[in-house]
Amino acid sequence: METVGTGADETAGEDEIVGERRQLINVAYRLLGSVTEAEDAVQDAYARWYGLPRSRQEEILSPGAWLTTVTSRICLDLLGSARARRERYVGAWLPEPLPDRNEWDPAGGTHPTGPADPADQIVLDESVAMAFLVVLESMPPAERVAFVLHEVFRYPFAEIADVLGRTPAACKQLASSARRRVGATHAPATATATGQANVVRHVKEAWETKDITALVGLLNPAAVMTADGGGMVGTVLHPVEGGARIAQYMVAIADKAPGLELLERSVNGVPGLVAQRAGVVVTVASFDVSDGRVTRIWVVRNPEKLRPWAREG
Repeated sequence: METVGTGADETAGEDEIVGERRQLINVAYRLLGSVTEAEDAVQDAYARWYGLPRSRQEEILSPGAWLTTVTSRICLDLLGSARARRERYVGAWLPEPLPDRNEWDPAGGTHPTGPADPADQIVLDESVAMAFLVVLESMPPAERVAFVLHEVFRYPFAEIADVLGRTPAACKQLASSARRRVGATHAPATATATGQANVVRHVKEAWETKDITALVGLLNPAAVMTADGGGMVGTVLHPVEGGARIAQYMVAIADKAPGLELLERSVNGVPGLVAQRAGVVVTVASFDVSDGRVTRIWVVRNPEKLRPWAREG
């Protein structure tokens, strides 16, 4: 990725470097599943760039490629240590959910926490859908990096080899293994955005009216609900399996949550639900819908993961 050249005009080069931030945030979030960690990784990469002697910077023909390589290596290291951290995590660990900045505003504005917020710079497409990120979470670090860089960002294996310190052929094998994993665990979406939104709307209505029969009808009999409270708020520590059990759990929660307001909002680019109390978001729920029924629900309640949803005071 590092190519020796004559060096560009200093101002133009600086603009290019700053302009890479959006791309780097997008890469890092897909690799880490955390806005906070993605921002830290990108900041670290920039610190390393600015720590280089000017003569070394001028030798690098493509600062953007250099920054992507360094950011990806930082993420690779973080993914290795994350496995140990998540073994100590209380309950299930889920990726941080993202709002749609054009839809979720703090108080009539256009951004949840300001236009500079890293969450605002993440492109919401199928590669950040919660269902897809959860599959990425199951991959070994090197496999995840190879897959994301090649399949999502179309980086050639020769450049990925530079990130992973492996041969291009080995990186190709990693990406191929990841594709098989995705194919085995992540079925292609069968519901249109409108169809999914309708199902989610019906779930919201049934939950608000505590209609357990309607909920059971909306949930696949083999549906699974996973919740992430991080040990900071109360929630189930293990997945709830079966449509009937999930429906019973949802109704029980409704009984214990007076004053909770449910909103239909996009979550990671897919129709979802946001629960707030007194204007404060306390839960964000993502859904996977197939054949008109909910097959998976991911519920994030850990307040540290809901920062992109915080309303400005």
